[in-house]
Amino acid sequence: MSVNILIVEDERSLVDLIRSYLEYEGFVVHEALDGASALETAREVVPEVVVLDWMLPGMDGMEILRRLRGFSDAYVIMLTARAEEMDRIVGLSSGADDYLTKPFSPGELVARVRAMLRRPRGGTPAREQEPLAFGDLAMDPDRREVRLGGEEVALTTIEFDLLATLASRPGFVFSRSWLLERVWGEGYFGDDHVVDVHIANLRKKLGDDPSSPRYVETVRGVGYRFEGS
Repeated sequence: MSVNILIVEDERSLVDLIRSYLEYEGFVVHEALDGASALETAREVVPEVVVLDWMLPGMDGMEILRRLRGFSDAYVIMLTARAEEMDRIVGLSSGADDYLTKPFSPGELVARVRAMLRRPRGGTPAREQEPLAFGDLAMDPDRREVRLGGEEVALTTIEFDLLATLASRPGFVFSRSWLLERVWGEGYFGDDHVVDVHIANLRKKLGDDPSSPRYVETVRGVGYRFEGS
């Protein structure tokens, strides 16, 4: 089945370069040069992946991403010329799944796209999984729903997959590299800081205090574990 990818970038030469690499790999590529047309195209073609530039004329990448998340769970890779740590954190905290700092290798972009698409998405699971309950936190893996105190918690695809992975083995310590391989895919070769940012987002949505966590505990120097007691 064809995979739709939307490139949102105002630099024509870069759009053409990314398009050529993605189309060579068999993806169906769509493009938009500004925010308004990006959102319109996303509603029309329903992309599985959006490659989104941070700095765009008019509506910037952060605002596009915020509006996109109102109707789409597409994987989003942010492109940014800003290398500062805070910029990366802001992008990931806004709902992006990954980021690449310009200049980057188009081959690396393709590899990250493929790694994302290898991860399981919502839909028909390979086997039926029983709902899980940990105090007032309830998870339904098949429906990909999380409820806290009976209220649904809106998680991104990666946030849900992180929580589901951790909760699958309460008490077990998952290293960052293990979580990267399990959640982002075997082909992912970015830095493991993305795990920390998404864990922070997940904790915020669960109302989990990092200094005294009820659910996700940090194991210093190693990774994270889920406390299901």
